Amino acid sequence: MAAISAQLASFKSFSSLLNDKKCSRFRCQIKSFGNQHSNWSVEFLSGKESVHLIRNSSPPISMAASAAGSAVKPAKKVCLFYCAETEVLAKRIAAESDAIELRSINWRTFDDGFPNLFIPNANGIRGQNVAFLASFSSPAVIFEQLSVIYALPKLFISSFTLVLPFFPTGTSERMEDEGDVATAFTLARILSHIPTSRGGPTSLVTFDIHALQERFYFGDTILPCFESGIPLLKNRLQKLPDSDKISIAFPDDGAWKRFHKQLQHFPTFTKIKWMDIIWKFSFG
Repeated sequence: MAAISAQLASFKSFSSLLNDKKCSRFRCQIKSFGNQHSNWSVEFLSGKESVHLIRNSSPPISMAASAAGSAVKPAKKVCLFYCAETEVLAKRIAAESDAIELRSINWRTFDDGFPNLFIPNANGIRGQNVAFLASFSSPAVIFEQLSVIYALPKLFISSFTLVLPFFPTGTSERMEDEGDVATAFTLARILSHIPTSRGGPTSLVTFDIHALQERFYFGDTILPCFESGIPLLKNRLQKLPDSDKISIAFPDDGAWKRFHKQLQHFPTFTKIKWMDIIWKFSFG
């Protein structure tokens, strides 16, 4: 106890309090001392030379920790739009979370076949996080969906995310002869011109794109996010009773280079090499 008094008295502020006759009593708190991390209080009474060291029964809870514990971050609400081909998938996604609100679009056409589109309750999505589940399954449906994709960010929404499960022109990503048209770059340029929303550039989510370098086909006004369904496939295959007998066949060397690292738990081979083996085995 004397050592504690001597150590505290070495501080100028504490010494002034000891010599101050107007100060009859003061109390301070020590959260840790030496290797002990218990909660202690030091109490001094004027007119006495002793200092009382009191151990509190329970440590105090800081206001910051209490506020952090009581504050629950609300779930991020998302308004999900969809096209006719992705309606079933959109409903399944919305059923998985209460934070997703389905919104529909009136997909109509004029007599000449061109789109006659309408977004119901457009004012109701102002300030909301909006996503569109697209499907570019054929050139006939791309234009009408692009019309909606270009219109949604301009409705004063907080953020916009385009979910394109399949990037249809991904395999046409390079030129082999002069005159070849890399349509993957063309579609990437079209999507790069989607207007920005209040929150910034559009986020593009697509799955298992043909080549990872296609990321650089997009401009700076869109943020491509490449996801993969291979982990889901691998998880499903590993649950099969005869998973130890499964081998993965790739159609060519390009597919092997793209995905073999994600499927390295299974024996793999390419179709070309396997056909060479069959040919040599059959015809010598």
